[in-house]
Amino acid sequence: MLGGRLVLRQPRRGHRVGHDAILLAAATGAKAGEHAVEFGAGVGAAGLALAARVPGLAVALVEIDPLLSALAEENIRRNGLAGRVRAVALDVTAGARAFAAAGLKPGSAARVLMNPPFNHPATSRASPDPARRRAHVSAGIAPWLRSAARLLGAGGTLTLIWRADGLADVLAELARDFGAVTVAPVYPRPDAPAVRVVVRAVKGSRAPFALLPGLVLADADGRPSGEAEAVLRHGAALPLALA
Repeated sequence: MLGGRLVLRQPRRGHRVGHDAILLAAATGAKAGEHAVEFGAGVGAAGLALAARVPGLAVALVEIDPLLSALAEENIRRNGLAGRVRAVALDVTAGARAFAAAGLKPGSAARVLMNPPFNHPATSRASPDPARRRAHVSAGIAPWLRSAARLLGAGGTLTLIWRADGLADVLAELARDFGAVTVAPVYPRPDAPAVRVVVRAVKGSRAPFALLPGLVLADADGRPSGEAEAVLRHGAALPLALA
C-alpha cells in the first residue's frame, strides 16, 4: 500500500483491506506529537498508513478480534513502527473502565479515526464468514461515536468513512457531541453517484456544516484519476484534512 511504503499481512479469507483505509488516513490530518486512535482497526491498515504519513505521531489500533489484533501487532513490527504504534485487543463499544485499563483514558486522544461496519443486519445479507460479518454488519454507529467522544479531548477531531446513502444517519448521531462537520463524497466515476463519504468532525465545536469537493476514483474509461493516485499511492492528503 502507499506505493510500497506500507506492507501488510492479512487473513486469506474475511474482510480485505482496500481503498477505504487509505482514504481515511489521508483525511485525518494528524500532526507530530499527537495521539491518534483507530477504532475497528483490523490488521491496522488505516492507523499504520496514518503513522507512515505523519512522523512523530503515536497511534493505538483498537480491534475486537484477537487474531486481527495479533496481525496488526505483526504489521507494526513489519513496518518498523513499534516505537510509535501499538495494537489493543478491545471492543470499541466497551466502557471507560475497559478503555482506561488498556491505557486509553477519557480525553487522551487528539484524533480518532474509524471505518465502522456500516451494514445493518435487518437490511443486508450477512456473510457466513464470521470475520467478514463482523467487519461489515453492526447495529449502528452511535456506540462508536459515544466512545470516540469520550476518548477525544476538547477540540479533538473524529474522522470516519461511511456509505454515501447513510450520511443522514451519521450527521444525526454526530449532532450530540460534535460540530464543524465537513464531508467529502467519493465517486467511483465522474458519471456515478457517490459510494462513500469521508466525514470529519470536531468535538464540542459549534461551527457549521461544510460539503467539500468530492474525490473521483477513476475516469470514464476506468483508469485511476490523477487525484486518486496521488492519495492512494503517493500519500497526498484529502482536502478536508487541510481544514
